[in-house]
Amino acid sequence: MFQVAGEAELGLYPKGSAGPGGEPTAEAQAEDVRSSAAETELSARLARYAAQTNVNALVLEQFDADVERLARDFVSRPLPLLVPEIRTTRAEVFRLLEGRQHPSQTRHLYVVAGRLCGLAAHVSLDLGDRFAAATHARTVVQCAEAAEYLELQAWARSFQSLAAYWAGDYRRAADLAQAGQNEGRAPGTGTIKARLLSLEARARAAEGDTRSALRTLTLAQEARIAAGPDELSGVFSFPEAKQWAYTGTTLLAVGGDERIQEAIAASNRAVELYQVGPEGDRSSGDLQAAHLDLATAYLASGEIEGAGAKLSEVFAAETFTASITIRLRNLATLLGSEPYRGAQSADVLRAHIHEVTGRPAVAGNPTEPR
Repeated sequence: MFQVAGEAELGLYPKGSAGPGGEPTAEAQAEDVRSSAAETELSARLARYAAQTNVNALVLEQFDADVERLARDFVSRPLPLLVPEIRTTRAEVFRLLEGRQHPSQTRHLYVVAGRLCGLAAHVSLDLGDRFAAATHARTVVQCAEAAEYLELQAWARSFQSLAAYWAGDYRRAADLAQAGQNEGRAPGTGTIKARLLSLEARARAAEGDTRSALRTLTLAQEARIAAGPDELSGVFSFPEAKQWAYTGTTLLAVGGDERIQEAIAASNRAVELYQVGPEGDRSSGDLQAAHLDLATAYLASGEIEGAGAKLSEVFAAETFTASITIRLRNLATLLGSEPYRGAQSADVLRAHIHEVTGRPAVAGNPTEPR
């Protein structure tokens, strides 16, 4: 017959830890208790460590409220009034990210940080500092990836497309807008898809791809109809007025008598929507851009006086963003070419443009330390 070995003989207990009958000795049992207590304490320490956080729900709620207000105010308030708070809030979020918080809280902080960097990127672009704008935008992409937040990543691509457009790199602007539509599962349920498609259409028209521009413009209009509400307003949304302004710019670049008349109608619609909208939603820069498109369209139709009337709306501003300055200088170049060269009214407009574009967009760049 086979004899079953005892637990001590099998090595389940250390030598000398089992009694004559094979049961654990008192010493072995005490060791088991101590081991169990140590394991329990290890779990308790892990629980305490996991519970440590340097933020709470109220802190995150306040950050969200601050970002929402700054994004809304950015549209209508002067930059020097907003820049210090954007910088201070961003520094506070970065400081918290260096500490400890729950994973969901970390992702939340990355979304806040990304949006604040997005605001900083807009400031830099408006002031004509493309290098700083590009750096801020790349940080937005990184924050969006860390938070696994596709809508913020799509917004970052839309901003990069915008920056490439104003740098004159229309192919890259179109490709970035297209990438924003394709990365991840979807860009979001708000107006971001309409924004990306509108940016792509404008860039395609600028590089001379008329067919793609018009096709994409139609898709942008369909995306507007299907869009749900945006999570945030201001620079993180894409108002209907802005889409009409982009439509006017796109049709103007496509050219031809029929498209120019459509561009005039679209730009007039943008102006109308901006003027009747809430005061806090009125973007002076976008309104100026719509007036400039109208002036350019009137010039293309041979109506210099009509162009001058629209330009007078722009000349009344005290300062211009970098993009508006670029548009004005392009218009001055157009006025100096055929068939306008030598016309007294054209020369007067050119002189006025040279005068107003000599003004700084903002006195210095307050967004970065010197």
